[in-house]
Amino acid sequence: MKSRAETARKRAAPRPAHPLVARGNKTGLAKRLNRIEGQVRGIGRMIDEDRYCIDVLTQVSAVQSALDALALQLLEHHLHGCVQHAVRSGEGDRAMEEALGVIRKFAR
Repeated sequence: MKSRAETARKRAAPRPAHPLVARGNKTGLAKRLNRIEGQVRGIGRMIDEDRYCIDVLTQVSAVQSALDALALQLLEHHLHGCVQHAVRSGEGDRAMEEALGVIRKFAR
């Protein structure tokens, strides 16, 4: 019997070959994500400690901004690396549609 993960992988659209994230960029992304993770844990502690709602909401807003900045950085890498590579290899239309789809999600 196949696992759910195996079934989901088979149903997913094939991913194009793409350039890897540069090591320096990957390290920076990991550090940024670790900071965000720490902020989220801090919000959990604030709630446990019954901190003032506005202080908690301020931290939630900061996490949202940090995630938006991370997403923008990833999107820039994707456009300059993966999409550019796809255009050069004749897969540009599909890559552009995929990129536009994810951009639309962030525009909501």
